[in-house]
Amino acid sequence: MYKAIIDDQTYLSILQQSHAQPLFELIDRSRDSLRKWLEFPDQTNTVDDTRAFIHRSLSRFSKDNGYWSGIWHKGEIVGSIGYLWMDWDSKRTEIGYWLGARFEGNGIMTKACNAFINHAFNDLRLAKVEIGAATNNFKSRAIPERLGFTQEGIIRNYELLHNQYVDRVIYGLIKEEWHPMS
Repeated sequence: MYKAIIDDQTYLSILQQSHAQPLFELIDRSRDSLRKWLEFPDQTNTVDDTRAFIHRSLSRFSKDNGYWSGIWHKGEIVGSIGYLWMDWDSKRTEIGYWLGARFEGNGIMTKACNAFINHAFNDLRLAKVEIGAATNNFKSRAIPERLGFTQEGIIRNYELLHNQYVDRVIYGLIKEEWHPMS
């Protein structure tokens, strides 16, 4: 999936080095909202940090072990979505995602996840897609719930985020359960 059209205003494309500056600016503008649930904003202090992230993503893509795409809406990068890893033996993956603060609540991420799930099942021929989120991150949790995922469990003290442990809820969707959005 090099570029996927979501609708007449939104598309996904694998992150390239040319996206580093606008991606960094988006992260910088959304730093406060992102860092509530993610640690990467604290590790992204310069455009070079963003370039290094894109380099790692492209390296993983070349090794067939996941990648990150940018989400563009009305010609502007608004967030990112990625396959965090690929388990080709078990034919499964996990999707991670985030949006810039001012783009939340418009259904953009639900549509992007729908496209990634569709790609995982139909093009990559995977059998399962997982999504994990902090138990208190209700906005992020609403996306897999809206898309028909099953809550499979909670991992206690999953991550130490800003000196506080965060529990993580894991959602799963198997191919036979998938009903794509139109």
